[in-house]
Amino acid sequence: MTATEESATDEDALFVLTAVLLTPARFPGVLGDDFPEVCAALGLEPYEQGYGLVLGQDGGGARWTVVIDDVSLVACALAAWDCGMEYDLSPDERSVVSVLPGWPLAVAVSAPGVPAPHDPPPDPESGRPPLAPPDAATWGPAQRRLGADEIALRWAVWREQYEGAEEPAGGGGDEAADGPAGAAEPAGPSHEGVRRVLREAHAYLETPPPPGRVRSEFASDGARTLRADGPGWSLVARTDDMAFVLLDDMPGDVIPVGRGPKLPALLRALDEMAAKPA
Repeated sequence: MTATEESATDEDALFVLTAVLLTPARFPGVLGDDFPEVCAALGLEPYEQGYGLVLGQDGGGARWTVVIDDVSLVACALAAWDCGMEYDLSPDERSVVSVLPGWPLAVAVSAPGVPAPHDPPPDPESGRPPLAPPDAATWGPAQRRLGADEIALRWAVWREQYEGAEEPAGGGGDEAADGPAGAAEPAGPSHEGVRRVLREAHAYLETPPPPGRVRSEFASDGARTLRADGPGWSLVARTDDMAFVLLDDMPGDVIPVGRGPKLPALLRALDEMAAKPA
């Protein structure tokens, strides 16, 4: 998805490989539980309108992340790329907020005709190391959030594995699953991890969390996909269906939560307060 036309011999050229949105409603979940946390990780102010992150290489192959405040430009580029169309993502210099060495996310492609991706030399003035993707090789917050993102993206596939998770228990049904294989095993009616998540999610209704802790997007059949995060946990749900919980202290496990008598009201209330794409 290279969007620049400059010669590969131009060291100052940026060969765009990909881009992501950084807004309260949409941000790389792997980087943090909420919008301000992700901004802090990148050294940015949590500007309410958000940013676009443009990831590319210079003529020498070095990795760079260009932060721009033209969110609509990045949104248009992503929409075009998702449809398999070309889009020239060339930010105006006036929209550039910051240029950061390195990439905060793993990028599987590289620009043709330039050296392999590598970090630029450290900046002696800032002393800031180049950005690098979080370690997602072992279970932890980054891996937990990636798992929740995967469930939200492929809801129908995950939902089919848990047709039995409908019995209410402790405000919602709960069963434990041994990782992505989906081998559901009863966890009992008082799964403390699920109970804690539901309590903390309900507390968001009384004390609003930082922007982005609760996010909502369109789903099929008029429903919405809900994402909520908290200290050590992630929740994924559809407002017309059940929920899934992932916990830092339960590596690889996905816990289905049936609707029960209380979950639907909680999901509706969370959706009302959630950050939503414009």
